[in-house]
Amino acid sequence: MSKHSKSLWLLWLLLSPPLYCHGMEPGERVEEFRLRDLQGRERALSELSGERLTVLLFLGVECPLANLYAPRLTELATEFESQGVRLVGIDSNRQDTPQEVSQYAARHHFPFPLLKDLNNVVADALGAERTPEAYVLDAAGTIRYRGRIDDQYRPGIAGARVQQRDLRAAIAALLQGADPPTARTTAPGCWIGRISKTPPAPTGDPVTWSRQIAPIFQAHCQECHRPGEIGPMSFLSYPEVQGWEAMIAEVVAEGRMPPWHASPEHGEFVNDIRLSSAERELIAEWVRQGAPEGDPAEAPPPQAFPQGWTIPNPDQIVYMSDKPFVVPAEGAVEYQWFEADPGFTEDKWIKAAECRPGNRAVVHHVTVYYKPPGVPFRLQLGKRINLLSGYAPGKVQVHSKYQGRAFFVPAGSTFLFEMHYTPNGTVQEDRSSIGLMFARPDEVEKQMYCVLCGNDSFSIPPGSANFRVDSSYRFDEDSILYSLSPHMHVRGKSFRFDLISPDGRREILLDVPRFEFGWQTNYQFVEPRTVPRGSVMQCVAHYDNSADNPFNPDPNKTIRWGDQSWDEMMIGSFAIAPANQDLRRGVGVGPRSFDPSFWWYPQYTLAIAAALALVGLALALVWWRGRKPRLSASVS
Repeated sequence: MSKHSKSLWLLWLLLSPPLYCHGMEPGERVEEFRLRDLQGRERALSELSGERLTVLLFLGVECPLANLYAPRLTELATEFESQGVRLVGIDSNRQDTPQEVSQYAARHHFPFPLLKDLNNVVADALGAERTPEAYVLDAAGTIRYRGRIDDQYRPGIAGARVQQRDLRAAIAALLQGADPPTARTTAPGCWIGRISKTPPAPTGDPVTWSRQIAPIFQAHCQECHRPGEIGPMSFLSYPEVQGWEAMIAEVVAEGRMPPWHASPEHGEFVNDIRLSSAERELIAEWVRQGAPEGDPAEAPPPQAFPQGWTIPNPDQIVYMSDKPFVVPAEGAVEYQWFEADPGFTEDKWIKAAECRPGNRAVVHHVTVYYKPPGVPFRLQLGKRINLLSGYAPGKVQVHSKYQGRAFFVPAGSTFLFEMHYTPNGTVQEDRSSIGLMFARPDEVEKQMYCVLCGNDSFSIPPGSANFRVDSSYRFDEDSILYSLSPHMHVRGKSFRFDLISPDGRREILLDVPRFEFGWQTNYQFVEPRTVPRGSVMQCVAHYDNSADNPFNPDPNKTIRWGDQSWDEMMIGSFAIAPANQDLRRGVGVGPRSFDPSFWWYPQYTLAIAAALALVGLALALVWWRGRKPRLSASVS
């Protein structure tokens, strides 16, 4: 075991629940306790209990799962209220103020009381570990079920449907006089932010937020973890971090945060946000020492984040629709498509484009294409496509970084917004947009393109844990390669970009050994790569359609190409420009709005050929019939 692995293992030992408290299990009786409700009144457990069953729910204001499950808890409370069942919410997080808890309850319209557990007294007594976590008590106060709500949501995982409704099944069984089908399950979610009862023992040189940890968070975390961004909690200051120490330790130890999935052995990318081993060690040591603040005077100045657009003063802003799209509180939302008319009456060169989500709390990603007039739209694999820009959490917009590069959009084109939403527990609205910066034709040296190197003819068998799909693209001219982006859905396991040179040498440009659908990363080279004509980009993807894949909604189904996340895709996209093109000096082919073959539907090729053959045959018959009288006359 490496030094780093040992350090993380020790961290888990220090943070394990038995050191916090003794966990009560089914069969044990919960003693009377008193907590204050949101109006400041002291309430006793016996006062709030249901006639037959009482469900204690440990919740947290900023925990994603506690928010996702809020509508479901409301449904359970309403469904079983008339049968003598009462739900009682408890917030034990040190970081959640009474005012924030009140706002949380109002936002979700809970029909049950919510209590504030100051100093995590009740959480310690019951051994509650995470939010959300449920305890079902019978009329005598005995625990009959402890654990999760159901199996649909886990950290980073949103199943397509519920398969095991553990809490509901336990309540229903107990009301029928039977034991729950399962009395104990493990609750996923966020560690409860506890106030420690015992000071940590000194373990080495002091590590503090102000001196060592704040700079790490500024460089790797705060882009997403700040107000208005997709991170569910803000980490801009020490008070905001307090209470999240155990959760920070877990996601860092498991490599879930920061979200970076490329192997360090191949390629250097400007948007690489992974932590170094030294930084991971510092975070682990800081948590072991009790996550002290240190001297605030040693903290770095606050990070400056751009307000509004990151590209300077867009020349035009195009919204996806006139009215916002309503995102439901829970469940899986199919991909949404919106067509918007930018009103281009003349050809445009776009030197910078930035997609802005209208509601970052629920926008998973945005992709914007342009569609020239008079042509259908379909993603044609292996061709240059009219991809304009995109957004994903933490994605850097760098189109304006390369001077003299621009996208060509012909007059009359419309924009197609591909929107992917992830519900967060409350009904939301979104009206995303794209900002554009135009270039004069005499400013443009090279025309940027995006290529889709993909395969849509695969069929993944049920239960297959490592199914391989390949695709390739041959460069028809010397090119400059700027970025790479793999795209698969929830069964995606790994993805690799290999570049095969004309002399047969193979180089791995990007290896993503652990693909995660939740993060659609665009890997942007520190230095663009020159690719000679005749080179081949080979993409290799693997899929896990087995029951061991926690993201898999149905391991018994054969999976083929489709738009929705429960279908699959195999796309390796990359941005390129012609290496030998200089439009300012008239060198190279002039601006091309699209590859004509991009717009043909492949399945229509045979039909078109057959139609042309029939037309030719018809013309031949007409000609032949026109000649027959003259031939007869000459014979006679």
